[in-house]
Amino acid sequence: MNKLMTALLGASLLSTPVYAQSAWTGSDDQPNSPLACTGESAAPEPGEYNGGTPTNAPDRKGKDITVVDIPKLVGVGYFASTAEGMQEAAKELGNITINTDGPTRANIDEQITFVDNYITSGVDGILFAANDPVAIAPVLKKALDAGINVVGYDADAEADARQWFVNQALPNGVAKSMMDQLVSEIGEDGSFAIVTSTFTTPNQARWIAEMQAYTEKCYPNLTFLETVEAQEDNILSFNQAQTLINKYGEELDGILGMTSVATPAAAEAVQQNGLCGKVAVVGLALPNAMKPYINGDCITSTILWNTVDLGYAAAQVMRQVADGSLQPGATSVEAGRLGELQIVNQSQVLLGAPKVFTKDDINDFDF
Repeated sequence: MNKLMTALLGASLLSTPVYAQSAWTGSDDQPNSPLACTGESAAPEPGEYNGGTPTNAPDRKGKDITVVDIPKLVGVGYFASTAEGMQEAAKELGNITINTDGPTRANIDEQITFVDNYITSGVDGILFAANDPVAIAPVLKKALDAGINVVGYDADAEADARQWFVNQALPNGVAKSMMDQLVSEIGEDGSFAIVTSTFTTPNQARWIAEMQAYTEKCYPNLTFLETVEAQEDNILSFNQAQTLINKYGEELDGILGMTSVATPAAAEAVQQNGLCGKVAVVGLALPNAMKPYINGDCITSTILWNTVDLGYAAAQVMRQVADGSLQPGATSVEAGRLGELQIVNQSQVLLGAPKVFTKDDINDFDF
């Protein structure tokens, strides 16, 4: 962990406490589909296309195109690595220019403003990771109405507000990986709490809803204490983890981090409180951020997908959408070095299953 991060986390101990919020299980009015408790489950059939269509889009096949990437926020490692993958794809393809730009905090109003500004300035394509699936939909539909190609990744919008969404992992797959790993560390009758970004962040809401459903099905004796928000902010994430530690004491067996910021911040809180080996931290985070805690035997694992591959896949899909080679009804798409990726859930391109990184292999990865 760099000196600035250490200083911020240390200073946060002196700041005003952030109090835990009411329990929340990710309810988003969508049906849950928990996977089998043991063995593998088949991926869903693609289904009928439900994405949007740009109005009077010009012929872009094979032509140079300019694309803007607007993630939830800039300045964090997660989206820096997705942007890296996009640049790799752009260099490989040779006829797509991608510029990453966006808010410095996970704020949906600011993100909408960025999208709107690029519609006005004129681009061929917009890549996005939504802070709120409903709130961002009107401005994305405005982009489609302007003939702009729109592809999401990481966090989706309403389906008809974009053409395709590159899904890093199916929500029920994330849920199974997270809960199975947590149980392997705290047992089937342990107690845990969650640190997420916001209650409106679409991918995290869906993951948590599926985690709750999977827990009820496969680990009914687990105790789900509560979920707190931390805005994908380092200090706030640390403070929320500290609040959970103080509030629940020995009752708290594990913390689940739903963001690449929350998970290492929770690990830092566990380490600073001398609770290594007593409170497990399981969550989604970049391997590089978790190496100090895993290599130092404070934390056992971290879970993620290859974020560079996620950005790379999103850029490949955008190119094929612009070329007209990815059409509604497709069952797969060729994605450069990633090979053939499966179409699922009507208009989603599936990157693959999550990976659990441990001390055995985490040093083999550099992102």
